[in-house]
Amino acid sequence: MSRIKDLQKNLFGGTTSNARQFGMIFTLVAIVLLFQIWTDGLTLTSGNLIAVVSQYSYILILAIGMLMVIVAGHIDLSVGSVAAFTGIVVAKAMQEFSLPWPVGILLGLAVGALIGAWQGFWVAYVGVPAFIVTLAGMLLFRGGNQYIGNADTVPVSEGFRTIGAGFLPEVGPNTGYNNLTLLLGLAACAGVIWRELKARQTRREMNADVAPMWISVLRMAVMVGVIVFATLRFAGGRVGTSLPISGIILIVLVLAYSHYTRNTIGGRHIYAVGGNSRAAELSGVKLRRVNFLVMMNMSVLAALAGMIFVARSSASGPQDGLSWELDAIAAVFIGGAAVSGGLGTISGSIVGGLVMALLNNGLQLEGVGSDMVQIIKGLVLLLAVAFDVYNKSQGRFSIIGSLMRPFRRDDPAPPANRPSPSSDADKAPVAG
Repeated sequence: MSRIKDLQKNLFGGTTSNARQFGMIFTLVAIVLLFQIWTDGLTLTSGNLIAVVSQYSYILILAIGMLMVIVAGHIDLSVGSVAAFTGIVVAKAMQEFSLPWPVGILLGLAVGALIGAWQGFWVAYVGVPAFIVTLAGMLLFRGGNQYIGNADTVPVSEGFRTIGAGFLPEVGPNTGYNNLTLLLGLAACAGVIWRELKARQTRREMNADVAPMWISVLRMAVMVGVIVFATLRFAGGRVGTSLPISGIILIVLVLAYSHYTRNTIGGRHIYAVGGNSRAAELSGVKLRRVNFLVMMNMSVLAALAGMIFVARSSASGPQDGLSWELDAIAAVFIGGAAVSGGLGTISGSIVGGLVMALLNNGLQLEGVGSDMVQIIKGLVLLLAVAFDVYNKSQGRFSIIGSLMRPFRRDDPAPPANRPSPSSDADKAPVAG
């Protein structure tokens, strides 16, 4: 009985475990198993998993930026149009000015930064709501895409296609697998073990409660098992394929932004602004700078996502980016972000994006029409959030509530000598 209690406390939602942040993973696992059975084993084949990462990596990249925008209390409806506009600008520049493809990528990122600065200025310094600014941007940059490209497709160079359609190359001896993918998987396993042991050591140095060793071993075994399975699947694809380059870009971004949002002052300021902008400003947080940067960052990631899509498609076209913002927003909310801002995680948004991606992929494997796919995805989004909100209101287990718990803080009791409404603090202006 004591071991069961230890398991519940430390592995499924206790104060000494990070596993409580991954409640939505159980939903993801259920979807994978459902479609694995329904499609007679096609879902978890090497070819299908590689295709899922290649096809949906740009949406997951958008979800990273959208998470930060939503946490800060905003929304961005322009990401699909920004991605399409950047794609046509880069394709045209490489075609007409013979730009090398690395320069084309830098140009695309610069275009995204300029667009983000434009939209961030209106949101942060003029005070126009982000919904209105990005709605205008959605129309503006969609029209810009069609104007520059004359509503036609523009091909891109072979080298540029690598970021969207390339894979890790084959190196070393013939092992029957892609050796670089195997090495990445081995490094990931070592990282999981090191992180768990480092966390135990840190808690001991802080004289904090440390989970039983068998709990840590179980956690490491589960994570290593998942990594080994995925590594063998991606490394064992048909000759010439392996882990997509776009997947590597996604992994790097997830690690970098997860570290930024969790462990840096700038990242915590985003949560502070979304949780209570007035209190954040009174605490010294620069609201305008935070709002400007999250909008700018979103456009840069949208530009990157647009270039990856164009590279995979081999050309930029007028229909690129349609409804991407809806997929990114859905991924963030399914992953546990709060509509009002202040709550959410990068990992949760990635899991939410994978839920939508694998749901879409599984339905396509079964030959379900695109009309029914959209209907089912919409119902899944609505029912998932509604069911979670209902459980939370009834005091039952809530997946999203579990995802949010690490960021929830109890409000302190008001002091006895609470300042009057006419105090200087209450008269302080709110920037942005």
